[in-house]
Amino acid sequence: MTLNGVAQIGLYFVVLLVVAKPLGWYMARVYTAKPCGLDRCLGPMERVLYRMCGVQPSAEMDWKTYGVAVLSFNAAGLLFLYGLQRLQGFLPLNPEEVGAASPDLSFNTAVSFTTNTNWQAYGGETTLSYLTQMLGLTVQNFVSAATGMAVLVALIRGLARRSAETIGNFWTDLVRSTIYILLPLAVLLSMLLVSQGVVQTLSPYRIAILQQPVGYDKPVTDTDGRPLLDEQGTPKSEPATVTEQVLAVGPAASQIAIKQLGTNGGGYFNVNSAHPYENPTPWSNLLELLSILLLPAALCYTFGVMVGDTRQGWALLAAMSMLLLCFVPLGFWAEQSGTPLLSELGVNQLAGSDQSGGNMEGKETRFGIANSVLWSAVTTAASNGSVNSMHDSYTPLGGLVPLLLMQFGEVVFGGVGSGLYGMIIFAIIAVFVAGLMVGRTPEYLGKKIDPYEMKMAALLILIMPMVVLGMTALAVIVPAGTSSVLNPGAHGFSEMLYAYTSQGNNNGSAFAGLNANTPFYNTTGGIVMLISRFWLAIPTLAMAGALARKKLVPVGPGTLPTHTPLFVVLLMGVVMLVGALTFVPALALGPIVEYLHMIR
Repeated sequence: MTLNGVAQIGLYFVVLLVVAKPLGWYMARVYTAKPCGLDRCLGPMERVLYRMCGVQPSAEMDWKTYGVAVLSFNAAGLLFLYGLQRLQGFLPLNPEEVGAASPDLSFNTAVSFTTNTNWQAYGGETTLSYLTQMLGLTVQNFVSAATGMAVLVALIRGLARRSAETIGNFWTDLVRSTIYILLPLAVLLSMLLVSQGVVQTLSPYRIAILQQPVGYDKPVTDTDGRPLLDEQGTPKSEPATVTEQVLAVGPAASQIAIKQLGTNGGGYFNVNSAHPYENPTPWSNLLELLSILLLPAALCYTFGVMVGDTRQGWALLAAMSMLLLCFVPLGFWAEQSGTPLLSELGVNQLAGSDQSGGNMEGKETRFGIANSVLWSAVTTAASNGSVNSMHDSYTPLGGLVPLLLMQFGEVVFGGVGSGLYGMIIFAIIAVFVAGLMVGRTPEYLGKKIDPYEMKMAALLILIMPMVVLGMTALAVIVPAGTSSVLNPGAHGFSEMLYAYTSQGNNNGSAFAGLNANTPFYNTTGGIVMLISRFWLAIPTLAMAGALARKKLVPVGPGTLPTHTPLFVVLLMGVVMLVGALTFVPALALGPIVEYLHMIR
């Protein structure tokens, strides 16, 4: 590991932790309906939205009504986005005349963006129109993130309230999350990204004339597009020359901003944030990296403020940060060490201008190994899924890091809102484990943890592994699954495991090397995303309702402090133990055995 790389990673975490507190304080004021500064200019917009939709913002809901509102709103968004993709060929703002997406791909994409996963089995610049990108994907980037934040706030209210039957109003939480938090930040980040060269236009794609035309052998096909064969059965070809290139442009900056802030991750272009029109400079790279973890980190402080003890928020933030910092150095070391097989062949593996060794395959030279590895860890620790390098080209241990971070259950920062409510569930499990060790009824923030809460917590930690491992096993044994794998052996298994892990944890990044745009993967992936999003959100709301009805238990001599370094270590241990017990056998069949093969 180079000193320069370590310094860049250290600077990133320092800046992130510095901005977490003021933003977290601001969001706490938004959710408690206190003056926040922007309410003076955005308050009229909020009230107009309530009147247009017939919402009474002061009318609170119990957890069941809140859950129905969550499901109905997202179901409507899913259907709208599906229809938009199927009809985009007849709709305006389609200068490239892109036709309708296939039914299975439309289903997968609609589910993906509705669930905040943003898994993409397509190339954005060749599959979707400007209208679909803006009205469909960008809108879902806002409201899917706001949905996760709303569920989190409902759980926080359940912990903070005493003997209450309600946990807030979903429509109010949704609107306030969008217009007071996500929208202002997205506008600011969009302007900063445009200043760095990220494209934002409604103009048609541009044609560039090549200064040096390129010759190649063009396959000869019949009228149906089938290749013609010569007498020896070899495909025919003819000389051809490329003299121009189509440059895809579009309203990218506005979508990139909210995709990062909302931990959505869906790229406007096929290669995502490795594309120079999405992420052109080291400064744009830093801005996008910070925006990925900005809200998940700040929400920890929001949690502390809303429950009346900021130490609780700092404890959760410390656990998340330390877990992430455990794995970034491993990925950095693995990629900086390079590939032993190439070294044996005498290949000089250079990692940049410092001429140090390292695996630069699949990475952009303008970012280097340090920023590529940091992004791969940050984007998979959060349920973001955007990439600035190709994970499929990482060394086995380098690829193990993002895979394992997702398998921890989307709680090492995780998605905006969903990551923190997942970590709170793990905190409840941690106090339950501690209670078993001392023979005392577990408590968290003054609320006794009874069997009902533990049943909901068990659902939350078991559903994701069941669907991920179950679907991976199915893909391994059926021809429709194995036919899409382009790499044999352990690496091919890693690609399948990564795909379902990414979709099952609302991440959306891909290991590549897997043809995921097939009816099998589009359908099974969509099912995994639906289950992993809403079958976790509803038990969380049920737990919020149960906790809200409980009375506060006074702190006594036997109460376990949940803000101390000891509890932070216990919480980290529970997260790592659950993830290891669940996924290590599968990892042993993929990246671990691939690493052993590599070092022989």
